[in-house]
Amino acid sequence: MNPPTPPGPLGGGGNRGEFDALYQRHSRAVWAIAFARWLDADSAMDIAQEAFLRLWREWEAGQEIQNPRAWLLRVARNLAEDYAKSAFRRNGTSPPEQFQGVRSLEISPSEKLELVERNAKVRAILEGLPTADRDILTLKYALDYETHEIADILGIQATAVHMRLSRARQRMAERFTENGDESKP
Repeated sequence: MNPPTPPGPLGGGGNRGEFDALYQRHSRAVWAIAFARWLDADSAMDIAQEAFLRLWREWEAGQEIQNPRAWLLRVARNLAEDYAKSAFRRNGTSPPEQFQGVRSLEISPSEKLELVERNAKVRAILEGLPTADRDILTLKYALDYETHEIADILGIQATAVHMRLSRARQRMAERFTENGDESKP
């Protein structure tokens, strides 16, 4: 089933062939207007297709469009701007954490705040631990030493390092739980 034949651009009973010819002449310019706004070929194609669909509907409704090229370009520009406004509403006033599928390298302000608070809590709990626990946890997690290196520094066996680390982590986890934080540092 073929769609109804709209009137021509000047209001005089045009046909599908006339619309196709108009599309061939102006589709590139309509696409370029949208592409210039978004620099995204897919979005530009969607906007261009929507502009031509609206032209078709105007013709179906019997509207007379004196200059289809100018009308299409204006509609495409307006659609691109409307798309920008809707993207603004979707993302709000702050930049999205992920923009066009690419995650930001920077952490968000709320994540920064959580990290600062978490580090302050860890420091406070570490200060309350025995010196031996602080030393072994610092060597392992802050300085990233291997077990054999910690053993050499502390003058103990590697198995003792594992046991002391296990006990120090357990005491630290207990302190976190006592302070109302169920998650581990």
